[in-house]
Amino acid sequence: MFALDHSLLLLLGAASGLLWANVGLESYGRLVEAVHFAVNDIGMAFFFALAAKEVVEATAPGGGLHSPRRAGMPMLAAIGGMAGPALIFVGLAVAAARRDLLAGWAIPCATDIAFSYLVARLIFGAKHPAIPFLLLLAIADDAIGLAILAVFYPSGTLRLMEFAVLLGLAVGLAAWLRSRVRRSFWPYLLLPGVVSWFAFFRGGLHPALALVPIIPFIPHARRDPGWFVEGHGRDPLTRFEHWWKIPVQVVLLFFGLINAGVPVSSIGAGTWIVLSSILVGKPVGILGFTALGTAFGLHRPPGTSWRDVIVVGFAAAIGFTVALFFATAAFPVGPLLAEAKMGALLSLVAAVLALGAASVLGVGRIRRD
Repeated sequence: MFALDHSLLLLLGAASGLLWANVGLESYGRLVEAVHFAVNDIGMAFFFALAAKEVVEATAPGGGLHSPRRAGMPMLAAIGGMAGPALIFVGLAVAAARRDLLAGWAIPCATDIAFSYLVARLIFGAKHPAIPFLLLLAIADDAIGLAILAVFYPSGTLRLMEFAVLLGLAVGLAAWLRSRVRRSFWPYLLLPGVVSWFAFFRGGLHPALALVPIIPFIPHARRDPGWFVEGHGRDPLTRFEHWWKIPVQVVLLFFGLINAGVPVSSIGAGTWIVLSSILVGKPVGILGFTALGTAFGLHRPPGTSWRDVIVVGFAAAIGFTVALFFATAAFPVGPLLAEAKMGALLSLVAAVLALGAASVLGVGRIRRD
């Protein structure tokens, strides 16, 4: 279960795709063409649905983002962790006279929750207050990222009227079901979920976001059960997570397989711009906006030092899954996409930097003599 809990199947898929693309690019290309739509446009809808589920629970009574007082600092840190990389990316692209890369400004904004959590837990341990701080800012990052994907990266010709009509129908169905179906999540997926998918698909927005507006209507527990709790709740939203947890990991295996396959020779200016933006922008943005929040009267989580915040910033710089997804949304198949994907893949280097920063600063389980 460790591999499933920490998305290691995604890492396996990415490594396999990278290897396949470098030893048999033609056969790899046929595979991508055959399953790309099924994985990226249908399967990933359930990945983003699980991300939306975390947002719903975090904003429930007792959740970490429920009140402005509790949400203020991680939200501000998340904004800084997105603004910093985006500004650095744009600045580097303009300085390098690579305006063709500007469409990828959102790629370095991403934080991969699973891998960042794994690295942070290795450094701090399970009960350190830096862990929920990282998770809250990562979830806020995901929520903002979903909005960015919907607004700035349409998947085709925009048909906003058709989108609005179909999405309105989907939301109306979901609201109607909420007053009548309290025990199963399946009607929400099979009725409003399907209508919402067609709304995004026909409206020109990315259909992987289709379940995001439906998830809040699925009945859920009154309080947030906590982070990565293996609960046995009987509410439909908890059962939705339990049912789809393993299938989504299989989806991520294929997502890594078909999206990470890039010839190593594709490394170029776009790679280094993406990588530099995320490795520098994330920790600087998170630290800077946390300091800004402190100046305005917000507080760091009790027991979390400024050195801890720096290490959290490096851990949050692992973009990987969402960064790969943003890259495929930002660029068509070709050299620009390949360069950007390599930058997203290499963001795993942030794990080494986080461990190094923890060692130098003496935080978490790592103490200087």
